[in-house]
Amino acid sequence: MAKIKITQVKSAIDRPKDQKQTLFALGLKKLNASKEVEATPQIEGMVNKVKHLVKVEQLAN
Repeated sequence: MAKIKITQVKSAIDRPKDQKQTLFALGLKKLNASKEVEATPQIEGMVNKVKHLVKVEQLAN
């Protein structure tokens, strides 16, 4: 599987609870926090839900 790097670029303040929980489930707890994860369909769905709050980069294998 391909790996992606997810970085939180916008605050979760004043966002719905489900979006806050999605960020936490992705492992993003602070602004500018990054996490490298496998690009599974589940992760891609979570990223799609909070795409306005994060930046996604493909990592070379």
